[in-house]
Amino acid sequence: MKIGIVGCAGRMGRMLVREILATDGCELAGGSEAPGSDMIGRDVAEIAGADAVGLTVGDDAKALFQASDVVIDFTVPVATVGHAALAASLGRALVVGTTGLAADHLSSLAKASEKAVIVQAANMSVGVNVLLGLTEQVAAMLGDDYDIEIVEMHHRHKVDAPSGTALALGDAAAAGRGVDLETVAQRGRDGHTGARATGDIGFATLRGGDIAGDHTVIFAGDGERIELTHKAGDRAVFARGAVRAALWTQGQVPGLYSMRDVLGLE
Repeated sequence: MKIGIVGCAGRMGRMLVREILATDGCELAGGSEAPGSDMIGRDVAEIAGADAVGLTVGDDAKALFQASDVVIDFTVPVATVGHAALAASLGRALVVGTTGLAADHLSSLAKASEKAVIVQAANMSVGVNVLLGLTEQVAAMLGDDYDIEIVEMHHRHKVDAPSGTALALGDAAAAGRGVDLETVAQRGRDGHTGARATGDIGFATLRGGDIAGDHTVIFAGDGERIELTHKAGDRAVFARGAVRAALWTQGQVPGLYSMRDVLGLE
């Protein structure tokens, strides 16, 4: 399967290139960067620390889609929306690991998925997707007398907060309780906030160092506490999951899928 990478010179992009080169059944179709990038014209594999393969970084995302069976996107929301439109118009599959997607971005992905196979997940890690399932199950078993708090920590360079994974965990907890996350989410506390409201799902965000991603869901009751935790020690887990998702798209019908579909966890 020919796999292209948009944003191939970024940290995740380079890791994805290495993962594709090392995975049976995958062929690197190429990579692209935004026009004006100083990486344009350089060998895609070489900038990822691998041996040159004769494919140079381009600035034409459409050309990359045309050369690929599936494209992996860990860029920014506005770019991802454009890439989804390309996938739909050209009949190519798209795997989206971009974080910080808002409701309008997700709506655009859903529209594009009418004509293209799109896999979108806040986190491509196999372990995190197991954690999402467990969070929903535990939330369904415990009543409102167990307060739910979600704590996440990432490296100092992360630009969105809470993380997409933390919000996905919040959605899973809310689904387990049969409520809408937006009505119960508490995303910031400062000053004299008053007592915690029953049924709230709280979020705490930490940033620092080079942490790839730590997430903990806390169910705090009177006299006891349950904590579900996932710690990513290496961003390679996200690249492996994304490449696994890319391979899975082969033979699928157009639609918007998640990593839970890829892993058969539904």
